[in-house]
Amino acid sequence: MAFSSGNILVVEDEQAIAETIVYALETEGFQPVWKTTGRAALDVLASQTVALVVLDVGLPDMNGFDVCRELRRHHVVPVIFLTARDGEVDKVVGLELGADDYVAKPFSPRELTARIRAVLRRTNGNGATAAPANATAIWTHDPAKCRVEFYGVTLELTRNEYRLLAVLLAQPGRVFSRDQLMSAAWDDPGAALDRTVDAHIKTLRAKLREVAPEADPIVTHRGLGYALSET
Repeated sequence: MAFSSGNILVVEDEQAIAETIVYALETEGFQPVWKTTGRAALDVLASQTVALVVLDVGLPDMNGFDVCRELRRHHVVPVIFLTARDGEVDKVVGLELGADDYVAKPFSPRELTARIRAVLRRTNGNGATAAPANATAIWTHDPAKCRVEFYGVTLELTRNEYRLLAVLLAQPGRVFSRDQLMSAAWDDPGAALDRTVDAHIKTLRAKLREVAPEADPIVTHRGLGYALSET
């Protein structure tokens, strides 16, 4: 299956590795965009839509985890981490930030492109995580316009409400802790409180009930956090 129209953002400061990745992607019909710093990558994401980000953890200006944390505040584009480390702690951190896969160096270009295709099969191929088939009539999410529709009705959301909902929409069924939601939705998560997340979830639920009074798609997992219902 070819994704010839998919821009893949490659964020890697080691030229030899980056050139190998770019060549492999071009050979497979992708359109790679190569950047060597986290800030340059964030600038690309602010100006164009990409299908997926291949993100090195060790960058010269920003830690790759920090780059992922920053992009998650505005985008739900799939992310595959590249790292010279293969420790369990690193993997846990990356996955908690919303990474879709994790590849340790050294790796073969064929392995990486296979993983990219696997992730894209779970997405719309335009940078938005695909909703389950049984949810397509319920939610419509346009990340480029920061717009969410619920049962065909566009929701009027504040910035933090949108960010919270976008995180939940990206991975239906996954339970996010309040700390994870604060990191994703607030510019300064250290200044936010647990009850701030709870208050925003409450207002989100109220807006959803205005559209569908019987619906309650945001599930509370007591002592753990919140998740979006998969049904």
